[in-house]
Amino acid sequence: MIVILMAAGIMLLSACGAKNANKQQQGPPPPVSVAVAKVEKTDAPFYDEYPATVTALNQIDLRPQVSGYITGLYFKDGDRVRKGQKLYSIDQQQYEANYQQAQANVQVQETNLLKAQKDADRYHMLDKQDAIAKQQVDYADASLEAAKKQLEAAKANMRAVQTSVRYTTIEAPFDGTIGISAVKLGGAVTAGQTILNTVSTDNPIAVDFSVDQRDLYRFTTLQQKGSRAKDSAFRVAFGTDVYPYPGTIYLVDRAVDAQSGTIKTRLMFPNPNYVLKPGMSGVVRVLNDVSANSVVIPYKAITEQLGEFFVYVVNGDKVTQRKVIMGKQLGNKIVVRDGLKDGEVIVTEGTQKLREGSSIKIDEGKPAQPKA
Repeated sequence: MIVILMAAGIMLLSACGAKNANKQQQGPPPPVSVAVAKVEKTDAPFYDEYPATVTALNQIDLRPQVSGYITGLYFKDGDRVRKGQKLYSIDQQQYEANYQQAQANVQVQETNLLKAQKDADRYHMLDKQDAIAKQQVDYADASLEAAKKQLEAAKANMRAVQTSVRYTTIEAPFDGTIGISAVKLGGAVTAGQTILNTVSTDNPIAVDFSVDQRDLYRFTTLQQKGSRAKDSAFRVAFGTDVYPYPGTIYLVDRAVDAQSGTIKTRLMFPNPNYVLKPGMSGVVRVLNDVSANSVVIPYKAITEQLGEFFVYVVNGDKVTQRKVIMGKQLGNKIVVRDGLKDGEVIVTEGTQKLREGSSIKIDEGKPAQPKA
């Protein structure tokens, strides 16, 4: 038994020795043949693009402030309206009756006040002659003050009812475009609840989009420049159609969204032909003002891992994997916003066979990479 075990051990050692010998004979893996390119900054004007939505600078839902039935519509759906223009009327018979009743009540209280005033004056004269009890004078004064308060209350009620009468007419709050009416002639509406229509401004008009917080300083600077910024700095496109008028920054929101790391920015565009409508989706194109110092590399040099992007940088006869932040793609090239420096050499072909620290052999036979 001992002999058998010894023999098995000798065979195992022999096998391990053979494997080690094979490994020593194989040696390290051969270098990977790659093509490389030198990183250079170049002048490559381009537009950064952001998904955007057209929105009105001012928009309001029209709601009635009194209840009743619609007795008049004084516009056509989609009309452009002027501030103060009459749009709807609500049956005001009940409110007119209430107003007349309130007026009559005011007249009654004015009469009561006049009587109380005369009574108080007469009692005070009698008091001077010591011909009346002091208590009667006090009662007259109290009645006079009560009559004054009742008149004030009646007048306040009349003003409130008068306001309700005015609210039976609904006017345009500002210049703009009115939408399709949600109610028809004769329809019942409820104060503060029923939406009659929507009015929005249309010239100028706004375009909203979100930018990364890393670009906040750049956009804030452009906002401060105002009209001094380049006329073509901001454009909006819808598919292949580019809106002919340039825009300017109207505002940058007060705070960054903590979840997305972005901040809302609003552009303002002239809209003389009313082509832009609230709710339209498009793309904002922002001229990159640092294009003269852009790093542009072949797109095929980029590798992706779990949603992050890397390139292989040549370091002697080996490579190092480095994370980069990509910008605008320009055909078969791409702008690298961060991660590469001028003068570095990167791998452009053969990246699929590389790992961190892989040995490489530059293939001089492959054609040189075209300049960006």
